[in-house]
Amino acid sequence: MKIRTLIAGYVLALALFLFAGRHPGSAAPTGFHAVVDLTHTIDGHAIAEKFASSPEQFETRIEAPAHFARGLWTVGQIPTERLIAPLVVLDVSANIESHPDYQISVEDIARWERAHSQIPLGSVIFARTGWDSRWSSTKDYRNADPKGVPHFPGFSPDAAKFLVEARSALGLGIDTLSVDHGASQDFPVRRYTLAHSVYQLENVANLDRAPATGGMVVVAPAKLDRGSSAPVRILALVH
Repeated sequence: MKIRTLIAGYVLALALFLFAGRHPGSAAPTGFHAVVDLTHTIDGHAIAEKFASSPEQFETRIEAPAHFARGLWTVGQIPTERLIAPLVVLDVSANIESHPDYQISVEDIARWERAHSQIPLGSVIFARTGWDSRWSSTKDYRNADPKGVPHFPGFSPDAAKFLVEARSALGLGIDTLSVDHGASQDFPVRRYTLAHSVYQLENVANLDRAPATGGMVVVAPAKLDRGSSAPVRILALVH
């Protein structure tokens, strides 16, 4: 009994010593000092009222390769190692104000690389257009013309092909309804990237608070076995 009491006392003393050395304000061992939530907050009642007249889905969401290409990964089948990756933010917001149909170009990517070095292979690459400032208004966010055709920026097919083939992108993200620009008729960017097992992140928020490079992104969708799209929580980890 005395030996058990001694051992219990030792374990308790060791635990107290270890916990005493931990301070609430100490840096996390991961080396990240901030987390930026890149997800729009959803109020189900408000969304139903605001967007009832529109077929689009306005929550932050992921499109899996199976969305346009049968036999490829569904949301639940995307390998987990592809959901945590280096973060890249291409800021093209200065080009958007007078060009709502703007398409991110290979030159935009080259300009970014001249400023920040080559995009790391195996990144998730986001386009910051500033369009998320319109998210609370269906009319402004869709920006439809009199014929009902929406107008908002997206990636160009050439830029998407470059990011997939030359930079081995794992995912493409954007702060609009689609990686294709709004007036697109045949969705070439969506079809090409999904066919190459690159998932898409739409209706992304707060990219102005994320670093252009040097961070990591955590993509956490609902694990839907047969789903080709799903709501997603996206977190940027900032060094």
